[in-house]
Amino acid sequence: MSGEKFDDGKLRWDLVPFKELEGMVKVITFGAAKYKDNGWKDVDPRRYKAAIMRHISAYMRGEIIDPESGLSHMSHVMTNALFLEWFCENTAGTLYGRD
Repeated sequence: MSGEKFDDGKLRWDLVPFKELEGMVKVITFGAAKYKDNGWKDVDPRRYKAAIMRHISAYMRGEIIDPESGLSHMSHVMTNALFLEWFCENTAGTLYGRD
């Protein structure tokens, strides 16, 4: 094809490994069924710091799958990181647990 497309400097969504992101969506879906849709926004963000470390610790000990959810610990890590990023972007000051 010889057409032009001026997309220099735009976000490269084609580089995202969407198959791996599906695990994160599965964790969010699991959480919504266990608690409620978007209920994670009402939880103290420091809880996500603790959760991310628990999942990393389990992974480092060689446990790949979380026994409660049946999903990968790394998918849980990505989900908790996403939640923490949301708090960083959408709340002010120490509300997202900088301390």
